[in-house]
This record gives sequence, C-alpha cells and structure tokens, in this order.
Amino acid sequence: MPNADTTALEAAAFRRLLAHLRQRSDVQNIDLMILAGFCRNCLSNWYQEAAEGAGTPVSKDAAREIIYAMPFAQWKAEHQAEATPEQLAAFEAAQRAHP
Repeated sequence: MPNADTTALEAAAFRRLLAHLRQRSDVQNIDLMILAGFCRNCLSNWYQEAAEGAGTPVSKDAAREIIYAMPFAQWKAEHQAEATPEQLAAFEAAQRAHP
C-alpha cells in the first residue's frame, strides 16, 4: 500500500478513536491508564510531540483541546470524577507492572 494511503488510513483511525473517546466521556482517564497504559492526556502529549517533530509547535493546552474537543478545564469540570482509593491502588499496581 502506498505511503499516502497508509497515512490517510491511520489518520482516519485516529479520528475514529478520538470520536469514540469523546462519546465515552464516562470512561475515566485513570481507568484507561490502568487497563491500557494510556489516556486522553497521553494522546495529547503524543499529538504535541508529533506537531513539534513536524515543525509546527503546539502548546500543551492547544493539544489537549484538540483531543478533548473543548478546553481541558471544562472537560475535567464536566466529566472527570475524583479517583477512588481502589482506582489509585490499581493505577499504582499497573505502573509497577508496566513501568
């Protein structure tokens, strides 16, 4: 498959992932980190790194707004619950198991 086709398909899959995560705002970032080792903030960090690598600097806040489709503070206020002691313990265990 030509490189341009691969890039277009990867971009489409990424957009689909973002749309899915936006629809599933009930899924907390800490749960994503526990189960998958990444979260929306990780995606925004990777987006920022890719932009900088391509010579297009993007601020942390701008990258988060792209991933969350709203300012991060707004998303936190509307969707982020306080982590439970069980979630924090599971997160710490996951970090130890997969540093």
